[in-house]
Amino acid sequence: MSLRFVLDPELTDELRERIVALWVDVTNAGGAVGFVAPVTTDEVRTIADPTLAGIADGPDRLLLGYDGDRLVAMAIFTDPRFHLKTHLRVLTRVMVHPDTQGRGFGEVLMREAERVARDLGLAALHVTVRDGLGLDRFYRRLGYREVGRWPGALRVAPGDDRDEILMWLGLADNRPDHPAVG
Repeated sequence: MSLRFVLDPELTDELRERIVALWVDVTNAGGAVGFVAPVTTDEVRTIADPTLAGIADGPDRLLLGYDGDRLVAMAIFTDPRFHLKTHLRVLTRVMVHPDTQGRGFGEVLMREAERVARDLGLAALHVTVRDGLGLDRFYRRLGYREVGRWPGALRVAPGDDRDEILMWLGLADNRPDHPAVG
C-alpha cells in the first residue's frame, strides 16, 4: 500500500473535475466534508470553486494522493488569514475515496500532511470534526487532541444538530503547558 503525493499541483480543468468527483463520491458515501448526502456535482461546485480559487490565487495549499494515476485522497492546508496565526494551518476537506477505505490511506494522507507541515515550518495543525461519526477517534490515534467543541454547530438535518469538535496537533512546541503539545 502506497500513495504518491503531489503538493500544489497545477489546477487544470481536468484536475478540478477529478477533485469535484472525489468530493461527491466521498460525500455520497457518508463522508463529513462539508455536505450531507446525497449531493450533486453542481452542489459541490458551489464550495469547490471558491475553495480551489483560494488555492490557485491565494495562500491555501493542496495535497493530493494518487493510487497509481487515480486521485484517491486530498487535504487542504487552509491559511487562517490572520497575521497572528501564520504559524498554523487548518486542514480542511480531508478525504479518501470510499472504495479505498480500509487500506490505510487516511493515515498515510495525514502523516504526509504532518510531514509537509513540518517542512513548511508550521507549529501546529488544526482540524474540525463532525461529531457522531467516530472521526475524532481516528485523529486521536494520529496524535491530535480535542481542544474544544461548538455544541450543535452543525445542522445535518432538521432535529439533528452535531457538535463540531476542534482538534489540534502541536508540531513545534514541547512545553507541557502549551496548547500546541498533542
